[in-house]
Amino acid sequence: MRSFVRAIPLSFQHVFAMFGATVLVPFLTGLDPGSTLVASGVGTIIFHLITRGKVPTYLGSSFAFIAPLTLFVTKQHAPGQAVTGLISVSIVYGILSLVIASVGVQRVRKAIPPVVVGPVVAIIGLSLAQTAIQSEASTHWDVAIVSLLAAILASLVGPKQMRLIPILFGIVIGYVYSIIRGGLVDFSGVRTASWVQFPHFHAPTFSWSVILAMAPIALVTFVEDLGHMFVLNEITEKDVVKNPGFPSILLGNGVATFVSALLGGPAQTTYAENLGVLAMTRQFSSRIIQGAAVIAIILGLLGKFGALIHSIPTAVMGGIGILLYGMIAAMGIRHMIEEKVNLANMKNLIIVAVIFIVGVGYANNGIAYATIAGLLIYWLIPNLGNRAEK
Repeated sequence: MRSFVRAIPLSFQHVFAMFGATVLVPFLTGLDPGSTLVASGVGTIIFHLITRGKVPTYLGSSFAFIAPLTLFVTKQHAPGQAVTGLISVSIVYGILSLVIASVGVQRVRKAIPPVVVGPVVAIIGLSLAQTAIQSEASTHWDVAIVSLLAAILASLVGPKQMRLIPILFGIVIGYVYSIIRGGLVDFSGVRTASWVQFPHFHAPTFSWSVILAMAPIALVTFVEDLGHMFVLNEITEKDVVKNPGFPSILLGNGVATFVSALLGGPAQTTYAENLGVLAMTRQFSSRIIQGAAVIAIILGLLGKFGALIHSIPTAVMGGIGILLYGMIAAMGIRHMIEEKVNLANMKNLIIVAVIFIVGVGYANNGIAYATIAGLLIYWLIPNLGNRAEK
């Protein structure tokens, strides 16, 4: 019982980390936020069942599908067609899982060298920097700085129990500061929200146009998932790509997306935000993530509690995001150091340079494009000097 009580604040940290991005997708696409929260929680639990609890990560709303979802849900008012598109995405994930299981994970690992992995891991964090700074922290810099400093102090000089929950501590301090500062916290949404709400179910409506628009995007999120698993390997120092295996991870993501579609939610994907929490807290228990999934389901069903979390100013999450996303970027640099990537080699230096600029500079799906660019340079362009060592 005591361990359960201790796990609750650890789980809430993951809820806060994923909440903003997860509910942003339904706001942009016209889907229901409550249904999306329930879908993310249910999808995460399904993912953990399929991966046998060996991959401590949270699944939230994928940003890669915002454009087609907006088209079919908001503009064409055809949520049933969007459900069909998401189901096709889950089928692609299933096919990719079978293909990788047949060719072997080791071949996939050999095909992606450390000189590509390190920068890709780094840009997963760096690509979120603009969100943290321009979209969130810049709204009220004083709030962001207070939240950031609180999280840093809790992590470095706080008592043992506080060092386990620095993100939650930073959010609470930032939230309290925002209330005292005045004019930043709006409780009207809490007052008007219903106590209980249920997911919005939509029956699938077959359409080739939505399948052709959404199914190919699964290839992009596949690359992003692989990058996130490399981050997770660095953080936990365990090879989840090998055990439980990347095919299981893809299958879990595909089934989670299938169920999410039926519940009225968007496509599901592993979340870099929650990987940042793992890096900060060093608490890798899948039970904590599963607890966050249960909390997300409750928040999705209990409108007032969800609205209360939604009242947290974006500047608070911006300050926390600076720390979380920066930790992920630092993990990528650490990977290159540990793998002894030779950056005195011109080809290696070019690969890192191209991955950084493409990944950070391209607004949508930059991580996937940067990964592909790095792999093409590594495998197709010869090194006329000494061959790249790593």
